[in-house]
Amino acid sequence: MRQLSAMDSFQDKARAAAVAMREVFPETPLLRNAHLSERFGADVWLKREDLSPVRSYKLRGAFNAMRKRPEAELFVAASAGNHAQGVAFMCRQFGKKGVIFMPVTTPDQKIQKTRMFGGDAVELVMTGDYFDDTLAAAQAFCAEKGGHFLSPFDDEDVIEGQASVAVETEGQLGRVPDHVVIPVGGGGLGSGVLSYFGNDCQYTFVEPRGGACLQAALRAGHPVPLERVDNFADGAAVAKIGEKTFARLKGVGLANTLTISEDRVCTTMLEMLNVEGVVLEPAGALAVDALKDLGQSIRGRTVVCVTSGGNFDFERLPEVKERAQRYSGVKKYFILRLPQRPGALKDFLGFLGPEDDIARFEYLKKSARNFGSVLIGIETSDPVHFDELFRKLDAHGYTYRDITDDEVLAQFLI
Repeated sequence: MRQLSAMDSFQDKARAAAVAMREVFPETPLLRNAHLSERFGADVWLKREDLSPVRSYKLRGAFNAMRKRPEAELFVAASAGNHAQGVAFMCRQFGKKGVIFMPVTTPDQKIQKTRMFGGDAVELVMTGDYFDDTLAAAQAFCAEKGGHFLSPFDDEDVIEGQASVAVETEGQLGRVPDHVVIPVGGGGLGSGVLSYFGNDCQYTFVEPRGGACLQAALRAGHPVPLERVDNFADGAAVAKIGEKTFARLKGVGLANTLTISEDRVCTTMLEMLNVEGVVLEPAGALAVDALKDLGQSIRGRTVVCVTSGGNFDFERLPEVKERAQRYSGVKKYFILRLPQRPGALKDFLGFLGPEDDIARFEYLKKSARNFGSVLIGIETSDPVHFDELFRKLDAHGYTYRDITDDEVLAQFLI
């Protein structure tokens, strides 16, 4: 492989990184998806980063950064899971020592996979409830021990490595796609793909609503920390976009960004699992879910969605199903004042339709003489069935409150 000069372009460096990667792992496939193509009237392709050796694209940036520092003996990283697995895999590959800091809220599946990939080459340190707390602890440790800190996204070599996703996409498709849909956490993948393709295609950068740090930075004109982060889409739940990544993304414009609710992402996760047999983590499903918002703008065009990760712990499947049902309107929770008399429950059950099912029933207060408060969860096959149920309750004078979307009450009662 030829030596790169200072004058080599970013594209040259990204191509060189992609070539070097082939010594360690193969390209991830670019697969046309007939189901999504027909549904959205576009030529939809999935860049399957969920099929990399560590089931995410993070392997790329870790490889590129570590191969450029053969003299370093200790690599330190902070990660919510996917970057950790990439660093662990590469520490073992390069024969380097790694210390990886992870939030205590990291799913067990990602922790165990990190240990498996790293073996004796890595040590895990679990600290902090949020990624940014974990990041601070890792950087402090690195400064004390003199290791090389390997950022999950805010590093030029990491950005260059992530750009290999675009290099492969262009080669596999035979051209630059018309439109690329990219999930955004700290911005490493998005800034790499944007820097490689430049103005040759259109972009949509997608963030989870509880971690929209790119949109916050675009509005402020510089990276700013979010006051609160929802960790459900942990692969993209970053409180502040990177300085280096934002320097490359600052011109994308708010019109080319989307934020998507974590509950809606769950509907896409289930659809991809049930229809396509594709396992995606929440962050990995963001790009596919974004197609719902792009509508007419992508009809007839060649669209590549980066499915960025498939590190999903199936113990979370009940939560994903619950979120998807609530978002779709086929499951609701409400508090009902039920008369404390014989036959009252039977009367209520008579209001339910043939496709309504009680998923939860719990008395919240049993000491009232005439009425008791009941928490009820109901599943049905169509949201319109709730209109009929509520009409019957209103007609018979029942007092009730729908708390499905009440974040505070739902947190304590559901």
